[in-house]
Amino acid sequence: MAETSHETVDQMQSPADFVSSSSLDHKGGSEAIVAGLSIGPTLLERLLADQQELTAVEQFSQACNEQAAPAQSRYYSSLIPATAPGPGQQYAFDVDLDACSGCKACVTACHSLNGLDETETWRDVGLLVGGTSANPVMQHVTTACHHCIEPACMTACPVDAYEKNPVTGIVKHLDDQCFGCQYCTLACPYDVPKYHKQKGIVRKCDMCSDRLSAGEAPACVQSCPHEAISIRIVDVEQVVEDSEANLFLPAAPEPHITLPTTTYRTKRVFPRNLLPADYYSVSAQHPHWPLIIMLVLTQLSVGAFLSGLVLERFLDESLIAAMRPVHSLSALVFGLLALASSTLHLGRPQYAWRAIIGLRHSWLSREIVAFGIFAKLAVIYAAGNWFGPDLIVRNEFFQSWLGWGVAISGLVGVFCSVMIYAFTRREFWSFGQSSIRFGLTTCLLGVAAVWLTLLLVSTFGSDNQSGSVSGIIETYGRGICQSLILIAGVKLLFEASLLRPLLSRQTTPMKRSALLMTGSLASFTIARFACGVLGGLAMPALLLRATSETPQNPIFLVIVTGMLFIACLAGELLERYLFFAAVASPRMPGSIRS
Repeated sequence: MAETSHETVDQMQSPADFVSSSSLDHKGGSEAIVAGLSIGPTLLERLLADQQELTAVEQFSQACNEQAAPAQSRYYSSLIPATAPGPGQQYAFDVDLDACSGCKACVTACHSLNGLDETETWRDVGLLVGGTSANPVMQHVTTACHHCIEPACMTACPVDAYEKNPVTGIVKHLDDQCFGCQYCTLACPYDVPKYHKQKGIVRKCDMCSDRLSAGEAPACVQSCPHEAISIRIVDVEQVVEDSEANLFLPAAPEPHITLPTTTYRTKRVFPRNLLPADYYSVSAQHPHWPLIIMLVLTQLSVGAFLSGLVLERFLDESLIAAMRPVHSLSALVFGLLALASSTLHLGRPQYAWRAIIGLRHSWLSREIVAFGIFAKLAVIYAAGNWFGPDLIVRNEFFQSWLGWGVAISGLVGVFCSVMIYAFTRREFWSFGQSSIRFGLTTCLLGVAAVWLTLLLVSTFGSDNQSGSVSGIIETYGRGICQSLILIAGVKLLFEASLLRPLLSRQTTPMKRSALLMTGSLASFTIARFACGVLGGLAMPALLLRATSETPQNPIFLVIVTGMLFIACLAGELLERYLFFAAVASPRMPGSIRS
């Protein structure tokens, strides 16, 4: 009976089956139930077991959490370091030139992962060509940010929108901090930071740092079908030593400028004539019109204040009192217009106040501070000249020193402007080149502005007398006109000397600039020299001749001087346009251009 009961219990699937088994007697049934409960799970146990089963999503999540490495790591684990860099080390790209086929899979992967716009790229593929017709050589080169040891972009940035990770050495761009001044795009010799006009900021490669921190390869590394790109750990001291040998890439910017960490390897011996495919092509650069206006007008304003203070040494007190208010106000207006136009160059001008953050290292921050001080002092100086007794206690000694404070702070600002472009290491923007250009512009426009103001005041002043106008012209006109001719002549000769590299057989950055000035930018070059000759030589010579004749027509002299000033101003604006559009420098290998 007991055996029969056990067989029945073994076939039962739920506790309800125990109730329907009425054929069991009380004693035997109890034993069977106890035996059945001891063999299979109870209803409660089965319900709890069902609730512990995971869905497909939960199981996938659990599997990912338990997995020590990404699913595809077996394909690229050898292309990234197994450990983080140690002291004196950092991550760096390593490119095997022998494996690079120029397929641009790395470009596509970088573009897709980072959600770049259609024309935006953080990684490019260039081409080196050379050899002979019998044995030609063609080498593709993939390039991106080199995460330099001394990144020029980070040093130049006025808002500290770049940071270099102290452990990995990766140079990241902080998009939220950037206000779109684009100075880093000029400072980087490798054309790495790219300006995004719609967003108003600059963006660049960060070596997919988020992926690296999770043990996953960057998009370019993982996508390359030939494993031509990898991430390696380099010693900082070794990079510095290697930069002395200049073994980076043919015709690329010299590595000692920023100490790039990317390594380009090859087992082949390249021919000596291996050069970028676009080495001999030249193209005009972006002119940056807000910067053109800002530079010319700030130098005009500073030159006007400085020339006015120098001229006052030779004027009598009555003429100084008549000229100083008009002159200081007009010079101030040009300066304020210059500062206002500079904000138009910013992608996000609402954050212009951030520009002083990089004062310790950025020449742009220093320029902004210097011209900010200049503007404030100029406002006080002009207000004192116009409303002296009513606004402040007028003191001639205080006003004189305040004027010199305006001029000196302005000259400091002009010097900072020079250093902004000299910092980029472009030969066309070298310290000597930029100093001569900016300094002569300051003098030329300053003298022209003072001469125009002096004629206006003496001609249309309330106490104007024909005799006094003639006396002023005879006393100061000849010296001022001769100064204009001298300054303009020196500046035009200097700019003409920039075309001398055309006689050289070697294609240098200066020759590229000369080719642009006589090629695609020839119309601007001709217009610049025409305005320079007209405003700086022809009209001053006409005025010089007029001042030697008696009597002079003051209205005629004012009109001619006004045209002279306009011609000089237009000439300097065109000169500054060429300053930006004709600049050339060594660059990373590019593609063949049509």
